[in-house]
Amino acid sequence: MSDEKKPAPRPVSVVAVAAVFVLLSLFWVIAVRVTEPGRPLAPQNETPDNLAKDLEWKATPASRKAVLADLRARQQKQAISYGWVDQKAGIVHLPIARAMELVIAEHGGGK
Repeated sequence: MSDEKKPAPRPVSVVAVAAVFVLLSLFWVIAVRVTEPGRPLAPQNETPDNLAKDLEWKATPASRKAVLADLRARQQKQAISYGWVDQKAGIVHLPIARAMELVIAEHGGGK
């Protein structure tokens, strides 16, 4: 057996204890400020002042809903009708079902 002496544990520095205390206190203060129950929430449904004309549709949920409904109506109309995208270049839009028929006819339907 050996008579090795175990090293004595080093005492904890007062500076280290103070630093840990300060850091925990700082964390606590930040956590309380962030989760403060009396803090007013951001106004989500109010129109911001001085909003650019091209961003007015984003102002309220009602305006976003109206713009989305209009967009979907235009897309639905375009998906089931024929029309020109660029007449000079000869680009048209046509119903999706008809486009699929033309692609199958052009490529032989997988034969």
